[in-house]
Amino acid sequence: MELACLDLEGVLIPEIWIAFAEETGIEALKATTRDIPDYDELMQQRLRILDEHGLTLPQIQDTISRLSPLEGAAEFVDWLRERFQVVILSDTFYEFAQPLMRQLGFPTLLCHKLEVNEDGRITDYTLRQKDPKRQSVRAFQLLNYRVIAAGDSYNDTTMLTQAESGILFHAPDNVIAEFPQFPAVHTYEDLKQEFLKASNRNLSL
Repeated sequence: MELACLDLEGVLIPEIWIAFAEETGIEALKATTRDIPDYDELMQQRLRILDEHGLTLPQIQDTISRLSPLEGAAEFVDWLRERFQVVILSDTFYEFAQPLMRQLGFPTLLCHKLEVNEDGRITDYTLRQKDPKRQSVRAFQLLNYRVIAAGDSYNDTTMLTQAESGILFHAPDNVIAEFPQFPAVHTYEDLKQEFLKASNRNLSL
């Protein structure tokens, strides 16, 4: 049995924090794991900025409500689900993802949870576990699944390494240069081809 594991932001949907940064005009909120590989360091920076500016979860959710999946993403997910079991492995939060998951047909999503006070301020976050994407792939492999994974950033590379096949999608040049062992593509049509090549079954477009 084969399982397809995908990152979410940058692969299927826009980067939520970048969208919120553009709406608020706070340049520092544009940092992602492409810029700061240590996720805890990145999130502590984000929470500090939100606190300094008095920004709340409902304000972020308002931005998210106006976002759509990347062009072609929903069709790609449908195509993939016809050929593989599909799981989204993301470092986003359930409190962010719901509207965009609806637009993608509610694929299975494993991610994290925010801690929010009565005023809507984000006070902390709870990671599902350490290195959750790689650990998820490892768990699927223990269930005798063969995993093909795709992601775009530093926080995806342990998942790509653990999987039987890893693919970089929409990755920046610095990530592609640092991880040349993974094929790197930039369109959904090319990503489909990489999944077909990585499969041990005789699949077609």
